[in-house]
Amino acid sequence: QVQLVESGGGLVQAGGSLRLSCAASGNIFSINNMDWYRQAPGKQRELVASITRGGSTNYADSVKGRFTISRDNAKNTVYLQMNSLKPEDTAVYYCYAYIRPAGLGFAWNDYWGRGTQVTVSS
Repeated sequence: QVQLVESGGGLVQAGGSLRLSCAASGNIFSINNMDWYRQAPGKQRELVASITRGGSTNYADSVKGRFTISRDNAKNTVYLQMNSLKPEDTAVYYCYAYIRPAGLGFAWNDYWGRGTQVTVSS
C-alpha cells in the first residue's frame, strides 16, 4: 500500500522560513510528478509547486521567488522550502504524487498526503 506522509509544518512569524517534507512509501515502481497544494479556510485547494521526475519545476505566481520545490528520487521524497513567509501563506499544505505501484501492471494512480498545517503570524 502506497502512502504519502508530510512533515515540517508549524507556526512561524511573517518573514520566516519553513521546510516541508513528504515521503512516499510502500510498494512503489515509479513516481512521476510530485506536487505541493494548499488550502486556506474557505478557499479552494490550489497548486503551489510541481516538480517532474527529471527536475523541471513550476510555481504559482504567488510563491515565485520565495518557495523552492525539490526532490530526492532515491528517497521518494519531495521538499518545499518556504522563505519570506506571509500571513496569506497560512493554509494546510498537501503533498500529491502520481505513482505507479509495483505489482499492479501499468496502472498509475493519484496519491495524497493528509496535510500539514502552516500558520504565519503577522
